[in-house]
Amino acid sequence: MEKTLILLKPDAVIKGVCGQIIDRFEKRGFKIIGLKMLQLSKELAETHYQDHRNKPFFQELVTFIISGPLIAMVISGENSIKTARTMMGVTNPLDAAPGTIRGDFALNVRNNIIHGSDSLESAKKEIRTFFTDSELIS
Repeated sequence: MEKTLILLKPDAVIKGVCGQIIDRFEKRGFKIIGLKMLQLSKELAETHYQDHRNKPFFQELVTFIISGPLIAMVISGENSIKTARTMMGVTNPLDAAPGTIRGDFALNVRNNIIHGSDSLESAKKEIRTFFTDSELIS
């Protein structure tokens, strides 16, 4: 089965909507094989966003993701990457359809509630960044 990383960002934790978001993935039929709450260090945040290092918004991404605790989870299921990203909605919540996670819970592009891996390669790399093998249930 395909695996992907999902991060419920600090704004999701602050708003208290993590349970509702996790529920959506479970109801869709995905199996949660890893789940933890953590406070990212600046170094881990920079590693996570390394593909954006040379973009003008890089520091803003890092500052936001370390501003509070987040929930990291790995879900497993058929077409988990594509399906999760569809469920999340487009990056800018103002353009996200109602019924998507961002369309229902996020207010702006900077605080957009959730991250999901965008490809199989990214998912493998991101899962290794946030979880050890022993933290995942097979």
